[in-house]
Amino acid sequence: MNEKTRIEALDVLRGISVLGMIFHHTVYDLYAFCGAPATWFHNPLMDLVHYVFGSLFILLCGISSNFSRSNVKRGAKAMAIALVITAVTALLDMIIVYGVLHFLATAMLLYGLTQRFWERLPRIVLPLFSAAGLALTHPLANGVLTETPHLWIFGLTTADFASSDYFPLLPWIFVFLFGTWLGRYVKEGSFPSFFYRVKEPRLAAIGRHSLAIYVVHQPILFALSMALSLFL
Repeated sequence: MNEKTRIEALDVLRGISVLGMIFHHTVYDLYAFCGAPATWFHNPLMDLVHYVFGSLFILLCGISSNFSRSNVKRGAKAMAIALVITAVTALLDMIIVYGVLHFLATAMLLYGLTQRFWERLPRIVLPLFSAAGLALTHPLANGVLTETPHLWIFGLTTADFASSDYFPLLPWIFVFLFGTWLGRYVKEGSFPSFFYRVKEPRLAAIGRHSLAIYVVHQPILFALSMALSLFL
């Protein structure tokens, strides 16, 4: 999204979603590396944080696909960064095989290659398709055990599969696709007028740099957690 077409409300919402994910990862690191009680992380509130802010981040990425000059290039860039994250987290023994950035890269690539198909459909089709797909595949969000290997991208995992962050293609692709549908109306100016007048510079700044913040916050949190664990 370039500066001429930038809608600050989207950056504000993206900033909120990034802060939510950082909070979730912070609590996880305290539990995993600093001896915090398991109930700090494994509870309904943290589950809600994970799903709400993860869904918001994915939805916003789908919306923003309507403002991108090339979703294929955008997706390829994100995938390159995601693969570096996999390599680094493998060295740290907390590997992220297919986290939210891996998913978003895949979704952008797939949408970029099929965008004309979706845009030619009657507008009512995509939200109905997304809702039906989400309803049918939502159990795959945390992975469903199978004995067939190499299907983890679709939410089918074997017993030995592990990923510190996991957002499989199913069901999350349907959240992304719903966002692409919403994004058409956002781009056309069809949302309520207050949406286009939203101003919150600090959250918007976080949202504008969400990718960089997402990439750097995990090693920073890991380093802080390791340092804190030395005093506990």
